[in-house]
Amino acid sequence: MTKRIALATSADYAELHPDERPLLDALRAAGLDPVVEVWTDPSVDWSAYDAVLLRTVWDYFWLYAEFTEWLAQLDKAGVPVLNSTDQVRWNSDKQYLLELRERGVAIVPSQVAAGACLREVVAGLAGQQIVVKPTVGGNALHTVRGVAGSPELEQALSDLPDVVYLVQPFVPEIQSDGEWSLLFFNGEFSHAVVKRPASGDYRVQESYGGQTTPTDPPPAVLESAQAAMAASGPTPTYARVDGVVVNDRFLLMEIELIEPYLFLPQSPDAAGKLAAAVAARV
Repeated sequence: MTKRIALATSADYAELHPDERPLLDALRAAGLDPVVEVWTDPSVDWSAYDAVLLRTVWDYFWLYAEFTEWLAQLDKAGVPVLNSTDQVRWNSDKQYLLELRERGVAIVPSQVAAGACLREVVAGLAGQQIVVKPTVGGNALHTVRGVAGSPELEQALSDLPDVVYLVQPFVPEIQSDGEWSLLFFNGEFSHAVVKRPASGDYRVQESYGGQTTPTDPPPAVLESAQAAMAASGPTPTYARVDGVVVNDRFLLMEIELIEPYLFLPQSPDAAGKLAAAVAARV
């Protein structure tokens, strides 16, 4: 019997992002029956599916409590989720970076702070260019950059919501050399891109004018990304490892295990690789 796979998406991308749609044909070619479902739609019977593949659930951090409750409902119904709900919960809060650091992974230096502690941490970095971002979030939401101690950054911090933040030094190599994204399916390397921000910006997302170039990673970058993924736990169905090279050393910025943009247009065979990875899991 053909196994039915729900591709979970957000209401804004009820038919998937256009770049993701080739995945539907690839899943069919792999012998699966894919159906796109909006994760917030209360009418969906998730138990009717053999598995749920998380894709463009790009609003989950806006609806974080609802998202974690939905994951709990899937667990209760016994519906397998790709990636697993344990991996998703762990990956949904960027404090996982500190865990990976303890496991020997080189990360961009990071501190976690909230409330009054945020001001104390920033004060301790006076004069340095820093970036402050929520530990739960995405697409540079509530992310600010500036010189610690400057009036401009103080004002920007005052405008932020009262949540937990990651405080990091600004890495100028992101502007000069770009940020790496390496894609893996069932632990196997698929493809990579380098993302560069628009002139004068530091955010590499396309919504802020960033540019993306398919690029073969040097062996040291690939090995570092593989080591970071291995340190994150059981092999995920899909993963995107983001990082930057500083002084010839790859520093991890994020491991994306929930709903990473997969850069499928930059690698024509990537959709087929992911479909094969999904078929091997269900």
